[in-house]
Amino acid sequence: MSPLLAEKQKHLTSKDSKGSLLQKMYALLGLILLSGVLSVMSPHFPSFQNILSISLQTAIIAILALGQTYVIISAGIDLSVGSVLALSGVISSQLLVEGVPVLPALIIGIVSGGILGLINGLAITKGNLPPFIVTLGMMGVARGIALVLTNGLPVSGLPDAFTRLGNDRLFYIPIPVLFLIVVAVVGHFVLRRTVFGRYVYAIGSNEEAARLSGIPTALHKTMIYTLCGMFAGLAGVLLSARLISAQPTAGTGYELDAIAAVVIGGASLMGGVTVIGAFIMGVLRNGLNLLSVSPFWQQIAIGLVIVLAVYLDQLRRKKD
Repeated sequence: MSPLLAEKQKHLTSKDSKGSLLQKMYALLGLILLSGVLSVMSPHFPSFQNILSISLQTAIIAILALGQTYVIISAGIDLSVGSVLALSGVISSQLLVEGVPVLPALIIGIVSGGILGLINGLAITKGNLPPFIVTLGMMGVARGIALVLTNGLPVSGLPDAFTRLGNDRLFYIPIPVLFLIVVAVVGHFVLRRTVFGRYVYAIGSNEEAARLSGIPTALHKTMIYTLCGMFAGLAGVLLSARLISAQPTAGTGYELDAIAAVVIGGASLMGGVTVIGAFIMGVLRNGLNLLSVSPFWQQIAIGLVIVLAVYLDQLRRKKD
């Protein structure tokens, strides 16, 4: 890499770090205000049990959204993550039912998601196809394979050692939440402290300039989609463990929730706080459920929150 490019990337990363910190403050403040309002409106909301419930419900979407963050930062999109989640969970669960030990089955499920992500990446980089079209197609393919493998029926009879991953707690914290914490810390480190992370930002900022500067953009874009698929695979395995069965229809609509979490978290600013965005959505849904708000109105509320987040993002970028 040339010294000029290195200096430019350092400048962009420094600028982005300041923007990300500001976005984090806004998102965290929004989460606190939303929680405060819901606590006043519903006395059940601030209970310890309800907070644990929100964390458990949000963990799967947050893990899914963390993978989506890499894709969106690189100026792409992955609409297949919900279907990849379902297929990965089905594959792991069927292996478990056949007697495969928990750890190998879990790894194979995650790797299966990565392979589907790899196919997405190759189709985008080698086939020069738009990410929207490729991942939309994979959304149907992965869902169809999950339905074919199960004949449209849930996979049940999973061993207790596996289902405990989705339902047990360690030091009062649900195990899926612990997985989320580990994945978020590692994902943040990779994005902020590695060459790969800097390349993700460079590709999203200007892919052609990055390519001309010597960055192997095709390779790294393929890696980005592969990583997103692995995140979806992990989310699918954990969701199957939590539900004590693998549902071939699981994850329907999750791709929209993941994208919404990323947008609310501020990834459009090149490096958002996706986990906070996911928790804003989780808290909002939980609070509206406690207030007995119709699911139809909940969709309207979440849609308005997404539009507001994008609007505030645009205002902040104009000021910058």
